[in-house]
Amino acid sequence: MWNQARAIVWAQWKTLRNHFPRSNKAGLLFSLALGALWYGGFGFLSISLGIIMADSREIPTIHNVLPTVLLIAFLYWQVVPVLMVSMGSSLDLKKLLPYPIPHTQLFGIEVLLRVTTGFEVLIVLTGIGVGLSLNPRVPFWAPVWLLPFTAFNLFCSAGIRDLLSRLLGRKGIREIVVFLLVIAAALPQLIFRMGGFPLGRRLFAGEHFGFAPWTTAAQLVEGNFAWSTAAALLAWIAIAYAFGRGQFERGLRFDAAAAANPWHVFARSSGRRSPGLELLYSWPGKLFGDPLGALIEKDLRTLARSARFRLVFIMGFSFGLLVWLPFTLGAGRNGSFLSERYLILVSLYSLLLLSDPLFWNVFGFDRSAAQLYFLAPVKLSTVLLGKNLTAIFFVLLEVTLIAGICTLLRFPVSAVQTGETFLVSIVTALFLMGIGNVTSVYNPRAVNPAKSLRTAAGSRAQAVLMLAFPLALAPVLLAFAARYAFDSELAFCYVLLFAGALAFLFYRISVESAIATATRRREEIIAALSRGEMPIEA
Repeated sequence: MWNQARAIVWAQWKTLRNHFPRSNKAGLLFSLALGALWYGGFGFLSISLGIIMADSREIPTIHNVLPTVLLIAFLYWQVVPVLMVSMGSSLDLKKLLPYPIPHTQLFGIEVLLRVTTGFEVLIVLTGIGVGLSLNPRVPFWAPVWLLPFTAFNLFCSAGIRDLLSRLLGRKGIREIVVFLLVIAAALPQLIFRMGGFPLGRRLFAGEHFGFAPWTTAAQLVEGNFAWSTAAALLAWIAIAYAFGRGQFERGLRFDAAAAANPWHVFARSSGRRSPGLELLYSWPGKLFGDPLGALIEKDLRTLARSARFRLVFIMGFSFGLLVWLPFTLGAGRNGSFLSERYLILVSLYSLLLLSDPLFWNVFGFDRSAAQLYFLAPVKLSTVLLGKNLTAIFFVLLEVTLIAGICTLLRFPVSAVQTGETFLVSIVTALFLMGIGNVTSVYNPRAVNPAKSLRTAAGSRAQAVLMLAFPLALAPVLLAFAARYAFDSELAFCYVLLFAGALAFLFYRISVESAIATATRRREEIIAALSRGEMPIEA
């Protein structure tokens, strides 16, 4: 029955097996090191929760916190991939539809691949399950109910992934979807402002939501079995399955090429191009001349036409504004502290979103065309400089849009705070570019610009992001610490100036290291960027 499914998995494994050990050993070791650090943190959390769950004296605590833990697990599995614009591994249906494979098998593989978006949650749930199984006051059968809760999350994740993939691929719908995501981000703020924080605590504790999936699962996992509770959880699983399977079937019939939104939507049918867009593209040639100006113009056009980049760029100055807004509404000193730095928080969040297309994998959109960089009489340092200047341009444009929107909405933003935000963003971007230049030659990967959502290859970039972003922020945070310790703006300026000098030095060293590595590994880099899409997009 599952011969075709086994063949798909076998082909995927052989493709990966032939790719990594022979052509990208450094990238494999790099990915393994990042994975060990990233998942090691969740492993520590899993062990800690397991110890608590195994303690028979903690039954009251388990009863109070377990619904909240499962709710957080559900939100992490479903919401975090959307916030990070990354939906894990997925079937490439265009390559599989010509073959006589039953849709049931394809959907089964698709559901199993949803593990790639919530593997961290599985680690935590495993620790909880092992801990409860060792608790003498919990029935032996109770932790088994974590499996239906996991199935519920897998079906929901599959449905959300297919739904977003279709919506973000439709002509004229992509930006509307982003707008709706922005509105959804405002809901927590409305809940807390209209009902106060007690309502939020009741929601996360599962009160007045006795038949919510996380609440029913928590009751069953604790050993409090009731037929009504079990029926409620099974009903949620059935609803999630119907949702996931329905969206999957619609995805099978979806023609992405027909629904794609071309970038030249503002161009006239006669073939004339928008003067505004041409001005946006042509300024590098007038300012820098060739070949640097031509390289920057090429990257501007490539990124501006990429659905993936446009999505994260729009989310940066829209979604980010509302994501951080609730944190600025707290009372007292902490609320004031965050409110005064609201512009910086939103700008840094936009840098986080832009990191994958602008920093971590600078050759990704070039794909096989990157071989031209090793053949044309242009220095590789010039190529990297062009890509980094393009990144700085979009970072400054993003921060400008954020500052402009904050000003129009009359948020508490002053000219001094705006200037401070630009400086902090540039210093942080220099550190990120330094790290990204190295990761781009050690772990290059081809990127399909037409796909708005990142796949599992983006999970490695997410691991890099979570580990490298704090390092890039550390010198900037020292500047704020100096301002607080000495109560002096002059101390802040001196430390930020030192951080900028350190960032520039780090950037120069990274460029030299990246050039030496790219020259030595050019065949491996070209092979990795030329690799076509596999049956399972990873």
